[in-house]
Amino acid sequence: MSGNTENRFSFKLLKTDGKARRGEITTPHGLVRTPAFMPVGTQATVKAMYPEQVRDLGSDVVLGNTYHLMLRPTAERVHRLGGLHTFMNWPHTILTDSGGFQVMSLAQLRKLDETGVRFQSHIDGQKYHLTPERSVEIQGLLGSDIQMQLDECIRLPAPREEVARAMELSLRWAERSRTQFENMDGPAKGQGLYGIVQGGDVEDLRIRSAEELSKMPFEGYSVGGLAVGEPQDVMLRMLDITNPVLPVDKPRYLMGVGTPDDILESVARGIDQFDCVMPTRAGRHGLAYTRFGKVNLKNARHADDPRPLDEASNCPATSTYSRAYLHHLVRAGEGLAGMLLTWNNLAYYQSLMQGMRDAIEAGTFEDFRQKTKENWARGDIAAL
Repeated sequence: MSGNTENRFSFKLLKTDGKARRGEITTPHGLVRTPAFMPVGTQATVKAMYPEQVRDLGSDVVLGNTYHLMLRPTAERVHRLGGLHTFMNWPHTILTDSGGFQVMSLAQLRKLDETGVRFQSHIDGQKYHLTPERSVEIQGLLGSDIQMQLDECIRLPAPREEVARAMELSLRWAERSRTQFENMDGPAKGQGLYGIVQGGDVEDLRIRSAEELSKMPFEGYSVGGLAVGEPQDVMLRMLDITNPVLPVDKPRYLMGVGTPDDILESVARGIDQFDCVMPTRAGRHGLAYTRFGKVNLKNARHADDPRPLDEASNCPATSTYSRAYLHHLVRAGEGLAGMLLTWNNLAYYQSLMQGMRDAIEAGTFEDFRQKTKENWARGDIAAL
């Protein structure tokens, strides 16, 4: 299956229930049902999962990482080999981030200025210069359907002056990113470029960033710089003041979030897209997410427990393997432990998203929200 440029990027808002939104994003590689959780495929793979498994769980889109792919195998090589969709055998929608966050968190000897950021690779020390233009060029070579502007994401808490400086720089980079995207014929290829709202935990800076970005012709808008150390209530307050400023007819993407509760509360505030390494990373470390909360399979209490994680689940990893066996695999350090628990976790996340989409359509989102929280609070021991 190849991309269809007749499917140009578009967003249709189908239903609202309070501030929660159900919609559809159209890209050259198909429809993305929103609210959507996007499994993270950092290096052109969702760790411990086959692409077919990821799709079968209900994923319409996965995320690739510009920083990692520019270093290895390089965007130019992926382009020569037919683009990222062909390279990773994922014929559906792909979103790529800009690489800025990874530069700030992983690279060595960073030096940031107006032009971009110079850094040394964390792999081999080779020097690179990532500019807004180069970031969009890389994403274009990869052929991703949804691309991100380069921005500066800073850790919180931070002084207001530092937050303001990074936000203003990100706005200037947004303009340059947009120009490069149009020069790369992104709109003609049916792709989308999102602007990224910055401003840390400072309300007036968040509002200014959202207002200025809304004046630019982006296909969607991301809320960045959250879930970087601040409490959940701060993140939600920023969404409360940011979302009303963003265009109603464009998708909203909360970057790098998060826990099931973070996602549930953010959908309640009007967010449409999410990504996070949490379900895959947790799976590789023995932690399962279920409709009755988190289950730590490292704990000895599971050693003699013949029950599955959730017998009502449609996911085989969740319904057909005993907790005792999963505990054994985790304690023995077997690779199958990470595979099964990642499978379970992504299944739960996609089930949560489908439940929210159905509830918004039925006008019962608030009931779904409360029932979901009640199940989490009951815990897995009492419930099963």
